[in-house]
Amino acid sequence: MEDDTEEEIKEAESSAVEESKEVEQEVASAPENTELDKEKQWYVANTYSGRESIVADYLEKRKISMHLENEIFRIVVPEKEVQAVDKNGQPKFKKDGTPIMKKENEYPGYIFVEAIMTDQAWYVIRNTPGVTGIVGSSGSGTKPFPIPREDMMPILKMMNLIVPEVRTDYKVGERVHVIEGSFADEYGEIISIDSINGLATVSITFFGRPTSVSFLFSQLEKAD
Repeated sequence: MEDDTEEEIKEAESSAVEESKEVEQEVASAPENTELDKEKQWYVANTYSGRESIVADYLEKRKISMHLENEIFRIVVPEKEVQAVDKNGQPKFKKDGTPIMKKENEYPGYIFVEAIMTDQAWYVIRNTPGVTGIVGSSGSGTKPFPIPREDMMPILKMMNLIVPEVRTDYKVGERVHVIEGSFADEYGEIISIDSINGLATVSITFFGRPTSVSFLFSQLEKAD
């Protein structure tokens, strides 16, 4: 199953141009938008257990290659650090006695996506390799319903994605280096700062064009 998913991803990477044409055709024949198409909401996508991070990273890159940064926003895989155990269920330690830690998914088989569910966003999310469905969609062209915001709050708090206003010495126009996430080792210029959520929007070059991507302050460092 895992090999199949990786192969699907490789094949899809080579067909971005063709897919953009399919999106245009499907959107042209789609029903009129509803009010949910105009609001930023949280949705839950189904995927294969154990492949959540891979699929989330690929969706992140797809939203940029398809120019949907203003329709698909945060893509979250809720993880926490737990102590690793051996095959007998006993805690594992390093030679110096330090516990061996690993990341564990709190919701196996699910990815949480913040989006304005336009026809384009819906198409790209549900056709991402590894996504097997979207919770709340009955199929037959029916868009999913978002999950209540209050249900997302514990997840966002657990991942420190809801924080008090963060003081930072980053400035608009400053050049930064991305040190974590799908765009690690990329460089770009800060174009806006969100102190409430601890985010900086950075203009980076992706597929040969300037692209705006939001990062946590902790994912950045000042460029030399």
